[in-house]
Amino acid sequence: MTVDPRAYTFCVLDRLRPALKRRDVFVTPSWQYADPRKGLLSGDEWEATRPIICRALGYSADPKPVLEELRQELDVTYRKVSARLTDNPYVRFEGSPGKEELILSPLDKLDEPDSLVTLRLEVKKRMPLVDLPEILLEIAAYTGFTEAFTHISEKSARVADLDVSLCAVLLSEACNTGIEPLVNDDLPYLRQDRLVWANQNYIRDETLVAANARLVSTQNALALAHAWGGGEVASADGMRFVVPVKTLHAKANPKYFGTGRGVMYYNLVSDQFTGLHAITVPGTLRDSLILLSVVLEQETELQPTQIMTDTGAYSDAVFGLFRLLGYRSAIGGTRFWRIDREADYGLLNYVARQRVNLERIALHWDDLLRLAGSLKLGHVSPTNIMRALQVGDRQTPLGKVLLEFGRIDKTLHVLNYIDDEEGRRAILTQLNRGEGRHGLGRTVFRQTR
Repeated sequence: MTVDPRAYTFCVLDRLRPALKRRDVFVTPSWQYADPRKGLLSGDEWEATRPIICRALGYSADPKPVLEELRQELDVTYRKVSARLTDNPYVRFEGSPGKEELILSPLDKLDEPDSLVTLRLEVKKRMPLVDLPEILLEIAAYTGFTEAFTHISEKSARVADLDVSLCAVLLSEACNTGIEPLVNDDLPYLRQDRLVWANQNYIRDETLVAANARLVSTQNALALAHAWGGGEVASADGMRFVVPVKTLHAKANPKYFGTGRGVMYYNLVSDQFTGLHAITVPGTLRDSLILLSVVLEQETELQPTQIMTDTGAYSDAVFGLFRLLGYRSAIGGTRFWRIDREADYGLLNYVARQRVNLERIALHWDDLLRLAGSLKLGHVSPTNIMRALQVGDRQTPLGKVLLEFGRIDKTLHVLNYIDDEEGRRAILTQLNRGEGRHGLGRTVFRQTR
């Protein structure tokens, strides 16, 4: 049999293209078409680490008991919510037969008591009128956070009034004004050469993280902060800014920046009103790509386990990863998934049409544990793994398994969400704290052109 080499080559190329898109074939080097399992714990290293990871995550290496426990939890939750559905005034079903949709009405506004209104007015009267630099200097004196800024050479000696110089540099960066408005040649610690020197030798990622950790720790020691929350809850969200100059992260996104370019400042805010971590990324990325990074890479003493965010960060994969890593997600989603095809969940049968494939999860359970363990130990970047698991609308095989696993936890969250008015108000309260943080950021940040 004679084979035409040119025809054979074109045939291979024709079949290679869809195989790449299906992630049946991987390319090296490449992040877009690379095997997402590359870089995960493997071989003897994974065999030795597996028992430790399983204990840390609270999972068995055998998928059967884990999946059976999830099946029972989902079944019990469905039946509990279904039994109370007729007494839930916020829930109704709309649509033609076979296409019904569950509609959850917005929460009614709660009127503020007169005592709260009076208290707010009294507090406002007592607030002194001070400039922003005075506030920053007072916080530095109270917390000592400027001590976390160390010289790049690791020398311990510090020049006089270094804390003032550092505060000036931080203020110029936060307000996006540059150091020029803060330069004062009559004061040695505010001269231009001094501020430039402080910026170049003391302000870097690791010192900013250490300084922020000290601020979070100081606030966590206050009784008032614990009246707001215990630090177990946090919300993640991003705010976008137009950037008029060429920078590493500034990208075009007509939806948010019109004809200009911009960045997204994605941050994690605790229920104690403290900023736990923040990442600056191109304004074109989906929130779900960076949500995991901002949660896993924060280095404060607070370790929130319940993460709330808006629908911009929603994806089944995020639910799956958060469940694997011991976090609980509180984010959007409308589709309901079931495991038992024959179970009767009353009115919820109208919307619980999709079924989770437990067999797929069981088959790749070890890969899921490797993924979670590699993220826990820092072997892979959260952002890179999210990019690799999904490129566009096409999922890798590991990504498909993660979606199946995440759909269970997403359905549990949605069921509890529609059943718990107090829980919905708690989520809204925390999201409003994050929006308040963004309001302050937009007020402070000066957009120049």
